[in-house]
Parts: sequence; C-alpha cells; structure tokens
Amino acid sequence: METSELLTMPAVTLRGLTILPEMITHFDVSRTKSVKAVESSLIQEQKLFIVTQKDPDVDEPSRDELFTMGTVVEIKQIVKMPHNILRVLVEGLYRAELIRLEGEEYLEATLARSDMEEFVNLPESGKEAMLRNLKDIFRKYCDNNRIGKDIVRQVMESAGLEQLIIQVMVHTPFKWEQQQKLLESAGYPECYEALCIMLNNEIEIEQFRKSIQDKVKARVDKNQREYILREQMKVIREELGDEGPGAEAEQFRKSVEALEAPQEVKDRIEKEIQRFLNAGSNSAEASVIRGYIETLLDLPWDKKSEDRLDLKVAKKILEKEHYGLEKVKERVLEFLAVRQMLDGGESPILCLVGPPGTGKTSVARSIAHALNKKYVRICLGGVHDEAEIRGHRRTYIGAMPGRIVEGIRQAGVKNPLMVLDEIDKVGSDHRGDTFSALLEVLDSEQNRKFRDHYVELPVDLSEVMFLCTANDAQTIPRPLLDRMEVIEVSSYTENEKLHIAQDHLLPKQMKRHGLKKSQLQVNEKALEKMIHQYTREAGVRGLERKIAAVCRKADREILESDKKSVRVTQKNLEKYLGKTIYESQERNEKDEVGIVRGLAWTSVGGDTLEIEVNLMPGKGNLELTGQLGDVMQESAKAGISYIRSVSEGYGLKEKYFQEHDIHIHIPEGAVPKDGPSAGITMATAMLSAILEKPVRADVAMTGEITLRGRVLPIGGLKEKLLAARSAGMNLVIVPEKNRRDVEELSDEITGGMKMVYAKTMEEVLTHAFV
Repeated sequence: METSELLTMPAVTLRGLTILPEMITHFDVSRTKSVKAVESSLIQEQKLFIVTQKDPDVDEPSRDELFTMGTVVEIKQIVKMPHNILRVLVEGLYRAELIRLEGEEYLEATLARSDMEEFVNLPESGKEAMLRNLKDIFRKYCDNNRIGKDIVRQVMESAGLEQLIIQVMVHTPFKWEQQQKLLESAGYPECYEALCIMLNNEIEIEQFRKSIQDKVKARVDKNQREYILREQMKVIREELGDEGPGAEAEQFRKSVEALEAPQEVKDRIEKEIQRFLNAGSNSAEASVIRGYIETLLDLPWDKKSEDRLDLKVAKKILEKEHYGLEKVKERVLEFLAVRQMLDGGESPILCLVGPPGTGKTSVARSIAHALNKKYVRICLGGVHDEAEIRGHRRTYIGAMPGRIVEGIRQAGVKNPLMVLDEIDKVGSDHRGDTFSALLEVLDSEQNRKFRDHYVELPVDLSEVMFLCTANDAQTIPRPLLDRMEVIEVSSYTENEKLHIAQDHLLPKQMKRHGLKKSQLQVNEKALEKMIHQYTREAGVRGLERKIAAVCRKADREILESDKKSVRVTQKNLEKYLGKTIYESQERNEKDEVGIVRGLAWTSVGGDTLEIEVNLMPGKGNLELTGQLGDVMQESAKAGISYIRSVSEGYGLKEKYFQEHDIHIHIPEGAVPKDGPSAGITMATAMLSAILEKPVRADVAMTGEITLRGRVLPIGGLKEKLLAARSAGMNLVIVPEKNRRDVEELSDEITGGMKMVYAKTMEEVLTHAFV
C-alpha cells in the first residue's frame, strides 16, 4: 500500500453505500453537516472525501464508527430535491486513508492517498492467465445475471489486469459491505482473490436458485401460480432436510410438555396435532388447525403472576399517582387485606360510574401497578356483536377468539387486571345481545368455566380482577349491574382540581412540552382562575388542555423573546388563554320577589338555576318556558296545585287563580332541563310572586314536591352543593331524607354554608322568605 503526503478536504459519511475509484454514481444528502461539506467542496476544488459508516442507523457517527478507507471523488453535478435534500453526482478518483476527522459546521478529513500495491515478481504469462480467468468468471456471472451488453463489452475490452480488476469492481452490483471489503484490500493481488471468491459465490447461489425453479416447474402446471409458490416452499424444505408437518407437529408436542395446563387441555391439543398430521401441510384445514393449536398453547391456563400484597406499598403508589378517589382506593386496599388474611380469595368485579374526565380508566392502570398485576384494557364502546365477547365458532372462515380470551392471551397470566371500558355504551342488534354475553363473564359463580366459542374449552376467569367503567349506570341492564359492585366516582371539588393540577397535570404537561421547573411558574391564583373561568366540567380533561395551551405559549415565548423563564399569574393569564369563557354565577345582590335560586345536576358537574316567576291578569293559564322536560313541567303543576290547596291560609281570594296567568321561566333557554328536583324551588318562586314577598338572595334549594307539600329526596347532592358554594350561597335547603348524604360529604364541600333539612313546604318557606 503506497501512501503520500497528507491532504485536507471536506468529508461526507454515507449510510449503506460505498463508492469505488472510477465509479460514477449519485447519492442523496440531507444531514446539515453533509450539506455544508458539499457546499464547501464546491467553493474549493470540487473534491470531496467519501467514507462509509459501519452502522447505517447512527445519525452522527464518531471516528471509530467509520471505516478507515474511503474514496476521494469529484463532484460532477448537484440537483436540489424536495425536503432540503441534495442529489450529488460524483466520479471516484482515487482511494485514500482517513487519518483524522474534525470540524464543527461540517466534517473536515485529514487523509493520505493510498494506491493499491501492484503485482510484484509476476511474469507476463501469469498475468495473462489471471486476466483470462477473471474474464471467464465474469462472463459466467453475466450469463446468470442481467448485466447490460455494453457494460460486458467495456469490461472485456480492458487492456491490463489492474484495469480489468477495477472495471469488474465498479460494474458488478455487489452489496456495499462487499464493496467496502474490496476497497480496503491491501493491493491488487488481495483484491483479485476476493473478487474471484465473491463472483463464484454469486454464480453458485444463482445456479442453486435456478435448480430449485427447474424442479418446481417439472412438478406443476405453469398456470397455477399459487400452487407454484407452495411447491417452491416444499422444494426448499426438502433441500434443507425439513420434514414438513411432521417437524411442526413435533415442535407442538414439545410445547405441550412445557405447558402449565389441565390434562383435559393437553389431551385436546394432542388430538388436534393428530388431525393436523392427517390433514397434510398444504390444505386449508391444516392452517385452521395450526391456528387453533397455537391459540391453545398461547393461553395461560395455570400460569399466574405474584400479586403485591403489601398494603403500605400499594397505598403509597395509589396516593402518589391519583389525588382523591378515596372510595376506589379504600376498596382496593380492602381486597388486598382479604387476600392476605385468606391467602387467596375471589377477585372483586368493580364498576366505576362517574362523569367523563374523573380518572376512572387511569386509576385502573394505577391499581394494576399497585397490585403488581398485568394490565389489559378492552374498550366496549360501540361493540354490538356477541362474537366480540364470546368469539366465533371455528366453522367460520377467519374465526378468532373473543376479546376476553384474547385479553387473557395478551396478558400471559390467568390473573390480570382487566378493564372493560365504557361498558354503558355497548350496543345490541340482530347479531346478538352483547350485554347478555357479558353476564357470564362478570358472574363470579359462572366465570370459573367460561366457554369461548372458538376455544371450546372452559377458561377460568375467576382470578381475573374485572374493573368496568361507565358514565351512566342507567343504560346498563339490571341483571348485569347486579353482578358488579358499583362505586360512584363523583365530580372533583375545586380544591381537588387545584391539587390535581399542581401535583399531576402541570408537571406532566411541562414534561411533554420540554419545560423545566425553572422555565415556567404558574401560581396558585392562576390555576384557580383557570378552574373557575376557563373550564366547567366534572373531571379535569378540559383543565389539562388549558394547562397544555399555557405550556405551548410559554415554549414559543421563551424561544422568540430569549426569556429564561415565564411566570403565569392571575393578572396575565388572559394573555395566554384569551378572554374568560365562563362567568361564575354569583348570588343576587338584593332580595327579590319571584326569583329563587335552584340547584341542578349536569353531566359535567353541578350548576345553579335562577327560576323567575311573573304574574299577569289573565284566565288562569300556567306558562312554562326555558326548554323544560316533561318531569319538570309536572313538578311545576304539582307546585301550583299545592299552592292553590293552601291559598286560604294566605288570605287569597277564591277566584284569584282564575283571574291571573302565571309564567315560569328558567334562563339559558337553549339548554334542555328536566328532573323533579326543582319542585320546591318553583313552588317557592310562585308563592313569592303571588304574595309579593321577597326571597332571600343568599338561599339556594333543591327537592321534589308532592301535592300535599311534602319534600322528597333527590340525587347528585355533592355536585349541587359545590355549585351553591361556588355561587356564594349562605343557606341551602335540602330534603330531610338527604341528611345522611350531606353528612358523608367533607367540610370542604359544606363548610361556610348553613344546611337546612326540610320535610314540608312550610319549613322551606320559613327559611326562604325574608
């Protein structure tokens, strides 16, 4: 190997491509350093050093990750392609050895020209023999491969042995690894030897491929293309000594021996293996049986994972990953305690019911983490085919197991935590009732021997911990609901939302947006304003989106203004989120006649409703406006009937109701409203208007009214009281029978408000009127 003085020039590292001297080819560059190296080369002598990476997947290779030998090329042409890609046409000039590689903007190589060693002490007759030998091998290679006639002629007309070696290297489509090996040859003798070996290998491979094709053609009809492909595989297996289905069956039998499963399952698999052998390897039935055997072998019949039974560790994980959700955490810890006492026991079947965004699905993942269980999630939203749950019978083409068995198969153990998400949104049609199929799955007495239509063997689901989620339990059939332990996941209080935002949502979004703690500070008042005036929801999904919007704006501000940190406060929050979306419904400043504040439950939390009543001379008509539902209209009619029945006690004339029209209106007329809980509110507003007595502005109330003036209990009390507190109410009237519900709530919800428990309308009016 002859080396000369050191040279310095721009360098480009190539992936999966080697360029040889005298080769004319093109390559694409997109990496910034490579593009700048090409541009620098154009300014100089259009010379560029090309060296190949050892690993094509590395983006910025170091010196050790490059080959030593490369090629100095001359740039002939550059074409700009879309997406900032340059296509460079080059001609290889000579081989060079890489000495050093440096440079910040682009790579600059220090190299030494390295010419190949000539043939030494070789007589002319020897050279001629080698020349003819290489030509013969190359001609034979060209006969078996599609090489252009012009190229073959050009190579064959090479005058000397060295020139022939170079032409064969350049024009033979070797892999880049082989080309690099040739490039790194010490001299022509070594290169000649490597070239002959490579060409002979390629010739043998091509001849062997043709022999397989010839055998296949002798066996089958040319028109049966699909059959030809199968026969090719068969011939290949014969050449390799593979015995076909027999070897596959033997592999299945070894898997059965290692399988942890009841004897019944093993006997069934053995029977199916025998059928597989009898069916032959190419029949359609064999592929069906193969799929069935593989499914049975994949199922974890008796394979379990070890549960984490440490109560303290489990509690710590649950508290760390979720704020609130006390009932859910308590039930999980009770399950763990029972497991420890019994050293076993049945897994519970829980159903978390609550509004969207309250953490039902995410707490399931935390429970799996806390208990060290495998986690499987099956979304049932929109599923309306029974076969999705129970699987398809094997008589159908493309049959597969149901989602339950497939989930167990994915988990790899028989005791995972399986989340059946959105169970209230399951549908039914002519293909079967999906809810009915779930009855067996979610019954701890029946699911020990759950039969999937595809598997046809009893699968034990008794150790699976099922956790279902739903937004509305009313759409779940009663028999199914009866099999589950329902845990209400109610709306978050504002304090809970604040804690969740501070401890979980803000750190999570800052991490997703590449922000450090020092780069973004959002103070507590800003988060409170975000909760009050930018979101109105039971959960925290909308709040998380608002926090994400603040993080995006902060990213942009830091980059554009070169700021080191961004501080978001209550005052500058509008700069990041725009004008406030919701105005809090504060209580009225003065006591008014015919206006009463009621409490309502919505799917996104509680709200306050201002009920207005006007009296007009008329014929005794009752007008109801504000998109009131049937139940609400009936409540208003029950209220007016009660008032008429006690009108004598208030000194009203007998014909008063025949001479006056009553108009009840609930603002936000575009929003549909329904339910019986505004009964006492509408009755109080009507009586206030009739008697012209003002109602206290700081009073809110909720409860159903009867014709005799009794006050009946209502639901959604937590959300309603949160709304009352948010509106600044001092006194809240609720039914006496809801007393136990109020006592279960924390002081955070009821603190600062006086609670009045009413049995009759007289008690309501006593506290409501000024």
